Amino acid sequence: MRNQIQRGLRRITPPELLRRQGRTFAALGAVVLLTLGLFVGRGIVRPDLGEAAALNAAAEDGNSQPAARPTGAGGLYAGIPDLPPYRWRANPGGAVSKRAEIRTTIPQRPEVGIVKYLVQQGDTLFGIAEEFELKAETLLWGNYAILQDNPHSLRPGQELNVLPVDGTYYEWNQGDQLDAVAAFFGVSAQDIIDWLGNNLPPDIDPANPGIEPGTGLIIPGGRREFVTWSAPRITRANPAVANVAGPGACGSVSDGPIGEGSFIWPTTATNLSGTPFTSYHPGIDIAGSLGNAIYASASGVVVYAGWNNYGYGEMVVIDHGDGWQTLYAHMNDVDVACGQAVFQGNVIGGVGSTGNSTGPHLHFEMQHDVYGKVNPSGFVSP
Repeated sequence: MRNQIQRGLRRITPPELLRRQGRTFAALGAVVLLTLGLFVGRGIVRPDLGEAAALNAAAEDGNSQPAARPTGAGGLYAGIPDLPPYRWRANPGGAVSKRAEIRTTIPQRPEVGIVKYLVQQGDTLFGIAEEFELKAETLLWGNYAILQDNPHSLRPGQELNVLPVDGTYYEWNQGDQLDAVAAFFGVSAQDIIDWLGNNLPPDIDPANPGIEPGTGLIIPGGRREFVTWSAPRITRANPAVANVAGPGACGSVSDGPIGEGSFIWPTTATNLSGTPFTSYHPGIDIAGSLGNAIYASASGVVVYAGWNNYGYGEMVVIDHGDGWQTLYAHMNDVDVACGQAVFQGNVIGGVGSTGNSTGPHLHFEMQHDVYGKVNPSGFVSP
């Protein structure tokens, strides 16, 4: 065995031996460097980094807290007071962050004063109110001098007051007291004082406020009764009661057909237009084209035929003799006369836009001696 080993060694030349030894030392060196790198990565060995670098390296380690700062008279931190301990958080998930916004949203300031609106062709009271997110009665209450509580007084070119909030509008008169004005509209004096758009001092005396006559006040949440301009109940026994309504009033009329308590849709079109039945609009508006036929909804006698002075334009009223009366307004033409007997379905005129109207339509009302004015939609359908 010894002889075999010696023969093997003799076959290895000096250059070959150096190459083999070099590979061995290279492998050992790589192992040493790898080991040192692992130690350095864990913060165990930081050769030649200095004090500040060692602290920073420790802080970057997510599994440990940064090492305490070296103390002493000399070194990098000489003369600098100690900072409070830093609580290291490996996962700052609870931190508040600001979301990036491409556009900045600026809140819109609410209106506190009155704005003006110019009525356009085709506008309706309810359409304007919906555009400004108000109730229709607020527009009436804010514009009594123009509309006089009548939606049919709306005309193109009118300039309306649009209140910033649902309520009423009042122009101050000499001798008014704030408490009395507030009580009339069902609110408190403080409600009026607190509304910024009224520009009233907070310490104003309600009994003697010193408000300049003619000053307009917004009454937030205020209400009042409507002034009714619609036609009175006109009977065949006394049609002259409608003389105040206009020249279409009739004199005495003879007796005629009696209705049977059933009614038909009064025109050819079937769609309702902008204004529904309300306490201040006691009828329905049926959209239509100029000249569309208008029919007697039930049999009866004509007790009004012609012009109405209160915004209804050309108008026909039929008394049905059974406690019911029907009214047809804004007609383009009237094809019946006072005292004339009509039967259900007879043509009495054509759809128009006379009186206070912003477009062709039929205003249709129903009234009963016992129930008063009712919503026609509950009694007739297309």
